[in-house]
Amino acid sequence: MTVREEIEILCENASAAAAQLALADTDSKNGALLAIAAALMENTAKIIEANSVDLANAGNNGVPTTMLDRLKLTEARITAVCQSIKDIAVLDDPIGKGEVWTRPSGIEIHRIRVPLGVVGIIYEARPNVTVDSAVLCLKTGNAVVLRGGKEAINTNKALVEIMKGALSVCGFDPHCVELVTNTDRESAHELMTMRGKLDVLIPRGGKGLIKSITENATVPVIETGAGNCHLYVDDSADIDMALSVATNAKCSRPSVCNAVETVLVHAGIAAKFLPRFAEEMAKYNVEIRGCAKTCVLIPGAIPATAEDYFTDYNDYIVAVRVVDTLNDAINHINKHSTAHSEAIITQSEENAEAFQRRVNSAAVYVNASTRFTDGGEFGFGAEIGISTQKLHVRGPMGLPALTTEKYLIKGNGSIR
Repeated sequence: MTVREEIEILCENASAAAAQLALADTDSKNGALLAIAAALMENTAKIIEANSVDLANAGNNGVPTTMLDRLKLTEARITAVCQSIKDIAVLDDPIGKGEVWTRPSGIEIHRIRVPLGVVGIIYEARPNVTVDSAVLCLKTGNAVVLRGGKEAINTNKALVEIMKGALSVCGFDPHCVELVTNTDRESAHELMTMRGKLDVLIPRGGKGLIKSITENATVPVIETGAGNCHLYVDDSADIDMALSVATNAKCSRPSVCNAVETVLVHAGIAAKFLPRFAEEMAKYNVEIRGCAKTCVLIPGAIPATAEDYFTDYNDYIVAVRVVDTLNDAINHINKHSTAHSEAIITQSEENAEAFQRRVNSAAVYVNASTRFTDGGEFGFGAEIGISTQKLHVRGPMGLPALTTEKYLIKGNGSIR
């Protein structure tokens, strides 16, 4: 059997399961979610054992430390994942919700939310995505075909096996959740060309993965993930606040897409801010790559290249640039950003309003860390991804983002 034939079978099985799942009521779906959470907790040791194999293999293959952090599952992280499932279970189910109106012709129009159908997810070494994606799809009546990275294959197999078992116990078709176990590049290519068998494809990962899928997929794609995020320190900023936010945004978890990669500093505050910023970054061994003015104020900084300002590092590296005006900062962001998340630290309401109005990104913050761009933090329970495009949805994608519209029209022999 060819790889394409294997993928076709997975998609066809998921499609059959999706037809059944779309008819499930909210209580049944929530019951399945809670059963999945309980099963994952009961099998914590099994999950950690599989994950330890993946971690060892990744370490031997030279995977960077920051990426190993993304791959790693601990008892605390599994507990957090299970709590997230419970949070999703209590959220309002968007399926069937909508509005109704009557036209002068007498026809009555109902517009309701319905599932997308079969959702494909291609992602990298983040096994929590396996669970988050499956649970969000199940809640919205969608089947899902998962294709994770080779680094997490053993963990993903364990997670999907456990979820399938819980679904079966609850009377659901276990094919609602399918996993592509072939981790060769060919399997990703075949999945992204399953037009007619997948209704939508959502990539989650680095710039290279996103680029490959958007350029080669024949299935409709919702672009997510890549996060070249910026923090701008205005000349009116409270320096202590700016240092606190910058440290959190860069250092709390540098491997994730909402971590800051570039810090822009107004020339009027640079001499006061940058030396203290360098001291904070040194505590985390962050490498600073800066413009000429930055290198004068931070002698240990490495001269930045033009490419540095376009780079999503996912590491303890930060690019810094001194700018003369708010306008310069906004122009830099709109040129270099991946349209994910940007922040300004300022005490000027006028500058804050201008920044939020003119910066062309999905999430734009004032005096807060970009690390909040997250489905859980936004009250969505979790997210299927963070969309950086403008069509269908934008920003953290919660339950409504996994639905589409359907029109139900009633008449009484109505003709036009």
